[in-house]
Amino acid sequence: MLVLHHSHPWDVSPGVAREIQMSLRQWIILQDDLPTNVKTIAGVDVGFEARFSITRAAVVVLSFPDLEILETAIARCPTSFPYVPGLLSFREVPAIVEALEKITHLPDLLFCDGQGYAHPRRLGLASHLGVLLDLPTIGVAKSRYIGTHQEVPLEKGQWVPLQDHGETIGAVLRSRTKVRPLYISVGHRISLATALDFVLACTPKYRLPEPTRLADKLASRKPNFP
Repeated sequence: MLVLHHSHPWDVSPGVAREIQMSLRQWIILQDDLPTNVKTIAGVDVGFEARFSITRAAVVVLSFPDLEILETAIARCPTSFPYVPGLLSFREVPAIVEALEKITHLPDLLFCDGQGYAHPRRLGLASHLGVLLDLPTIGVAKSRYIGTHQEVPLEKGQWVPLQDHGETIGAVLRSRTKVRPLYISVGHRISLATALDFVLACTPKYRLPEPTRLADKLASRKPNFP
């Protein structure tokens, strides 16, 4: 059973949700505090069913570094929080936690489809989930939410800082040559440099790293999983 650190209510108003984010961000660890020999990595993502009334969370656990699927789980929960930009964790994390409770062992590192530190209150979904579970997490977003950056060189592995008011809050990474970049940010208990290394190590073929690519397929009920 998962142990939640810094637990809090989920059925709150948007204003209270923002206050909770502000109170939790002090616990984020932006340095490496993960196992020296990472053996398992998981990806989590969320889709919706029945006209958004059901939240469908998926987790896919992979071996590392060979990226073989070890375990998957799905949880379906009533959607209880509205869609509010900047508060997606309040809409999605309860279902993600329920899905994580169904796997045999927690992974050494968790990839989240969404923002981490690259958030107006520095507590996107990846950071929120990481702090609650005290688990190393990385935010892997397909689009920019906040921040500015220079143009990213076209070759795979190239990246530029994502900045907000003079602070580096993440990185814009070219995960495949001449393909739209990803927005990578620290979730919890990992440095940005190490997060980038792991993302590239988990991206052998596609634009998305395997943990979140597979979790997206499972959450969205896309055919031909994996």
